[in-house]
This record gives sequence, C-alpha cells and structure tokens, in this order.
Amino acid sequence: MTSPDKPTSDKDRTTRSDHHEAVTKAVTEAALSEAFGGVRGMVETVLPGLLFVTIFTINKDLHLSAIAALAVSLVLVAVRLIRKDTVKHAFSGVFGVAFGVVFAMMTGNAKDFYLPGMLYTLGLALAYLITTLFGVPLLGLILGPVFKENLSWRTRNPGRKKAYAKASYAWGLILLAKCAILFPLYWWADTAQLGWVLVALKIPPFLLAVYLTWIFLAKAPPPIDVFAEMEAQEQAEKEQAEKERAEKARAAQTPSGATHHQEF
Repeated sequence: MTSPDKPTSDKDRTTRSDHHEAVTKAVTEAALSEAFGGVRGMVETVLPGLLFVTIFTINKDLHLSAIAALAVSLVLVAVRLIRKDTVKHAFSGVFGVAFGVVFAMMTGNAKDFYLPGMLYTLGLALAYLITTLFGVPLLGLILGPVFKENLSWRTRNPGRKKAYAKASYAWGLILLAKCAILFPLYWWADTAQLGWVLVALKIPPFLLAVYLTWIFLAKAPPPIDVFAEMEAQEQAEKEQAEKERAEKARAAQTPSGATHHQEF
C-alpha cells in the first residue's frame, strides 16, 4: 500500500513538468497564430504583392498591376466579412496596398508601390528595438491581451518580461536585416527585381521571428490571467456583499432591548 505522505518521485515530477511544458507550448502557438494571422494571414499578406509583380513583369503596366493588387485585397476582405471572420489582418493588407497604389500613381514610378511597406517595416523594426530599450517591449504590448495578461508581465512576471524583450529584439533585428537588403535594391534594382525579392522575403523572416518568439515564450513562466483574477475578485466582492446583507437581515429580525425576568 502506498503511503499518502510518500514524496513525489522524480518520474512524476518530470511527467508533470513535460505536461506543463507541452501545454505552455500549445497555448503559445495558438496565441501567436491568433496575433499574426496564421497561414491564412500570410497568404493574404503575400498575394497582392505577388499579383502586382507578376502582372508588371509580364506587361510593365503600372495601372493594371496596381488595380489588380488592390482588387484582390478587397476580395480577401469581402471573403472574411461574408464568413464573419476577423478582418484585422485583411484590412491591414488593404491599407498597405492602397498606400502603395496611391504613392506609385502619384509619382509614376512603379517601384514606389513598395516604398510605403518598406518604410513601415523600418519603422516597426525601430519600434521593437526602442520600446525594448525603454523597458516596454512592443511584443509584450501586442501579445499581452492575447494571453489575457495585459501588462501584468511588466511588474509581476519578470520572466515573461525578459522573454518579451528577447523576442522583441529578435523581431527588430530581423526586420532591420530585411531593410538592409531591400533599400539598396530600391535604388539599384528595377521594379520587377525588387518585387520578386520582396515576395521572397515576405515569409521566411516572418517565420523565423515567430519561431524565436515561440521558443522564448514557451520557456518563460506562464502568463498571469488578469481577467480571471478580476472575475474572481468580483465574485468574492459579490459574495461578501451578500453575506453582509444576510447579517443585516438577521440583525434586524433580532428583538432589541433588555430581557425582563419575572420575579416570584
């Protein structure tokens, strides 16, 4: 018969640790997919630019290429609306393509279709690095609500803050490396060359950054569910209020005044 006071074996501790790590990795993977759009989000990001450079490579028609890219972006949004899916990733793609189309049409230079997106990438890279240097990693601000921890990682969970800092530095450096390739090509290469390099660099750097983020966060302490804490606090306050009302009701039913004793 096994005693209930028998210490937990190393095997049991290892099993629980492995299970906890597996759960943490699964939750982190799901959160990253939600935050960054998953496979579908990547397709929606790549498709407009791919269509633009394909058409432009074939016929060198800026207007046709730009209109086709914008049209496919709008179709992707419409599909999401019809299916009642989240549209934030598709809408971001529409705005990016629209800025590129307007900019290229204004300048008459087809390469300028890519310039707003390149500037956005550079700004995002700097944002990741600068916010991390100031102790508020941008990735923590992005993923905090997804993990239901909000900003609790800043003061209550230093292990996760460190993981967010590492991941934000990874994103910033990867995006800077991407910019270091693209901006020289903007000046030296033609539109088709720049476009195909851009298409080729859409997914691999993104996947590398997401993978590193998953590694860092999967090894970090679990998030503090502040929403669950608030719900528990509200429930406790409600129970306390009900208890006080019950006590007041009992007190009101108790006769007041001194007890009179009959003398014989």
